[in-house]
Amino acid sequence: MRTELPKHLHLLALLAAILLAACRPAEAPLLERRFIALGTIVDITLFGVDAEQADPVLAAVERDFHRLHHDWHAWEDSRLTAINTALQQGGQAPVPADLMAVLERARALNRSSDGLFEPAIGGLMALWGFHSNDLPDRVPDAAAIEAWLAGRPRMTDLELQDGRARTDNPRLQLDLGAFAKGVAVDRAIAALRAAGIDNAIVNAGGDLRAIGARERPWRIGIRHPRAPGVLASIETRGDESIFTSGDYERYFEAEGTRYHHIIDPRSGYPARGTASLTVIHTEAATADAAAPALFVAGDAWPRTAADMGINRVMRVRADGTVEMTPAMAGRIRFETETEPAVMLRELP
Repeated sequence: MRTELPKHLHLLALLAAILLAACRPAEAPLLERRFIALGTIVDITLFGVDAEQADPVLAAVERDFHRLHHDWHAWEDSRLTAINTALQQGGQAPVPADLMAVLERARALNRSSDGLFEPAIGGLMALWGFHSNDLPDRVPDAAAIEAWLAGRPRMTDLELQDGRARTDNPRLQLDLGAFAKGVAVDRAIAALRAAGIDNAIVNAGGDLRAIGARERPWRIGIRHPRAPGVLASIETRGDESIFTSGDYERYFEAEGTRYHHIIDPRSGYPARGTASLTVIHTEAATADAAAPALFVAGDAWPRTAADMGINRVMRVRADGTVEMTPAMAGRIRFETETEPAVMLRELP
């Protein structure tokens, strides 16, 4: 994967650095590690740990991110593409034990989201041209999208048993892009804790999990979806993951319309009505899957949030109105000169 990153990733890293610096006491004992993996910038920040203790585990975490990048890549040669090829050609494939556990977790999240988090969407993502390091520049032929929908694959089409994946739907192609960062972040936090590190942030392209604190809570910025800078900030509490899906992350424009990479598997087209959606949850993998699922849900997001066990949500609608749960409202601090219109939405 190329090391040249989209401008929005550099902006996310800059925003995170600005907010952390603003809250950082002089001479704070912070250790930081930065690298590129899973198509994004990964920043790890530790507090109250000496380098001798931190360096071995940071090196191990970086190696794990790179291994997952290689194993789970959706279009370059990887374990995942080998599985997809085998499923397409013969309907079954051997799956390593570690990847089997990830696929089982993905299938459970697919069920709880009523299919809005859909890892079986790889063929549709490729059809749109998002299986590339370069952004697409045209909308797929409508007939091709209709053909994909006619045989629409679902995670429920995938049987996982005895170390093998099986399906009767040859269109099923796995893509873990809406889930991989969260799994990797959770693994990193587990490794840090096993090494006795209790105060840290693992930030993968603006999506992160924070544990502990650094004399005061970690303060996290949420990017404004339509203007430079930060829309709002959140102070973490103990152990929390904060993930955002936005229509500004990977997109192209055609005839004045923005086409982004968060595809609604029901329509075959990018989800409409939402500019960004942020969730807080303890587990990064769940937060990573929930953010795009709620984005796709649109106005019906409170039902999907409840079904997925998410009670802290902020949605920025395409018209700029902010919707949020009461639990999230108590955590958000707007950072703009003009506070947006806010609507509270209760979960069913």
